[in-house]
Amino acid sequence: MLECGMIERDRLALRKRSTVLCREMVVDEMLIQTLQADDILTESMAESILAERTSHKRNWRLLFLLPKRGPRAFSGFCGALRETEQQHLCDLLSQSPERDSTGRQHTQRFVDSSLPYPTEEAIAAKRPRTHESMEMSLDADSPITTPVQASSHDFYLTHYQQSYRMAASPRGFAMVISNVTFDPLAAPELDSRKGGEVDEEVLRKVFTELDYSVIVKRNLPAQDMRACIEQFRRRQEHRTMDSCVVCLLSHGVEGAIYGTDGQLLPLDWVFEAFDNAHCPLLQNKPKMFFIQACRGDEMDCGVEQTDGPDRTGSPSCEQRDAGREGEGDPASRQGQETGRTRIKLPQRSDMICGFASLKGQKMCTAAMRNTKRGSWYIQELDTALRCRSRDTHIADILVQVNGRIKEREGYAPGTAHHRCKEMSEFTSSLCKDLYLFPKYLPPY
Repeated sequence: MLECGMIERDRLALRKRSTVLCREMVVDEMLIQTLQADDILTESMAESILAERTSHKRNWRLLFLLPKRGPRAFSGFCGALRETEQQHLCDLLSQSPERDSTGRQHTQRFVDSSLPYPTEEAIAAKRPRTHESMEMSLDADSPITTPVQASSHDFYLTHYQQSYRMAASPRGFAMVISNVTFDPLAAPELDSRKGGEVDEEVLRKVFTELDYSVIVKRNLPAQDMRACIEQFRRRQEHRTMDSCVVCLLSHGVEGAIYGTDGQLLPLDWVFEAFDNAHCPLLQNKPKMFFIQACRGDEMDCGVEQTDGPDRTGSPSCEQRDAGREGEGDPASRQGQETGRTRIKLPQRSDMICGFASLKGQKMCTAAMRNTKRGSWYIQELDTALRCRSRDTHIADILVQVNGRIKEREGYAPGTAHHRCKEMSEFTSSLCKDLYLFPKYLPPY
């Protein structure tokens, strides 16, 4: 039988650091099981914590219960933090003041009510935490809560003529396919993507605010992913809309992403499904793709920056393949001479695709994901879309995302992920500027 209540010194240490704990702590199966094994939490308490739908509420529930679990609860909690690779929070608690009993009447008030709630996320799959799945970012910010900033009437008038039409409401459909848990029998090598639930909710919210009709599909085998994409690209409503968005979140390799059954879906097939031949309802309309997946298993450990300018002085140049320019191609000359009554389109155009990780000639790199706050790339994409889409076209937004990703470093002391790097990239066949003109409807 536990003695009633935690000693006052430890209670005050928890209360002092409650805001930081609510923001940064990862309350998952492993931490809860560690506290249960030490008889700090009962089974019903553990279930009540894990039943909370957001990380903020899970953290608050745990901090609410701990002071009632006896004098051993504080040391047991610190031990559980160490066991789950959250030593920095344990160190933070040990630095808290051990005096001041004036806060006795507030012993159950742990969280600053002004603290913004993070994005809702589903309960993580019951899989053991490994070093490989414990990806941590250097910063500790929660998902951004800033509303999408609106475009002005003046900005629209000065930019709409040289950009893609973006006047329909909704602007188009956005589909998010998010694979978080994988079949342990069919794909035992694929760990649960902890934090992936945050990504899908972040994307759902930001594209909803950008006036897209958002469809979220979760945990699909590869064949079902194909079926969803086929159904999506055939929707007749594309005819009256101005664009579409496809977000794919999963494990991956170069050129493909995994279904939950461990089978691969080639990305080239995805792009082909939306090209001018296979998706005529979206011809001449911008198609945006965002791929949050690894493109290999190589980790970018980074290199030390040397002294000197950030960029080289070598001039840029344009490389051309003369054999493909068409200058000496008889078929090309014939097309110019005879003319066509109907304008032809290339097979694939008007697309832009952002990748969370880099494809290189020597290696394809891994994408970093924070188990609590989601993927680095989705975090930065969300921030940029919210703050910059009012006056910045998508290509420049993705350049800004690249810049932010370049600055980030992993923070997981004692693991291979410490000070790891990531680099995102994008490809584009857009033929005009693509402004989303958020929250602006032009008069007709």
